[in-house]
Amino acid sequence: MLHAQSTTFSSTVALSSQLFDRGQAITGHTPILQGAAAWTFPTGWSLGVSAGAAAHSPGRLVEALAQLSRHWSLSSDWQLQASLLYYRYPGTTRYGASDRIETGLGGTYRDVLTVGLSAIYVLGPDGHRPRGAADVNLHWPLAGRFSFSAGTGVAQSLGASYRPRRYGYWRTRGQARTGLTHYGHVGLLWGDGPWRIELDRIFADPATRRQWSYQDASPWVATVSRSF
Repeated sequence: MLHAQSTTFSSTVALSSQLFDRGQAITGHTPILQGAAAWTFPTGWSLGVSAGAAAHSPGRLVEALAQLSRHWSLSSDWQLQASLLYYRYPGTTRYGASDRIETGLGGTYRDVLTVGLSAIYVLGPDGHRPRGAADVNLHWPLAGRFSFSAGTGVAQSLGASYRPRRYGYWRTRGQARTGLTHYGHVGLLWGDGPWRIELDRIFADPATRRQWSYQDASPWVATVSRSF
């Protein structure tokens, strides 16, 4: 007898000390409110949206994301995911963040190891050619409710060399960055039911780190979240 299947909905709210994206500081060292929602369908498709805003100005978003994904189970250990993502950074392009579209293919081993490849299309004057990225992330359970996380990646430069204005674009200070950027993190997580606390140390190449002082950013990021 067939059992009825229904769409699954989940959501999360979080408070972080700041936002990073592939080693690049999106905001300075200021509390950030975040919210996310996801719908998972029995066919393996899922749709997710998320957004973040500075706690002192919750009506002005600093980051928004929409994601469409398809999951496949390759075996009892491996799961494959293909995804299409849209990143939007309202009002933060002065920090070098670029609105973009990504297509990605990733594999997950037992919810412990994740590897992924992405093709990135930067929107605006710099988006005439696709850029690539590769990421590896590890999530290892420790004693009690703790776990260790680490990740590393490499991407062709995503920094915007132009800023939008009302009529056209102007170049940001300095020249457009070219070549590869390297980034990573190590962190410690604690989880209890729907609650999660995470502390991460962010690493990035020297060219990317130079932007941190410009934004009063810190290499440490703390996050408290609650899932529903």
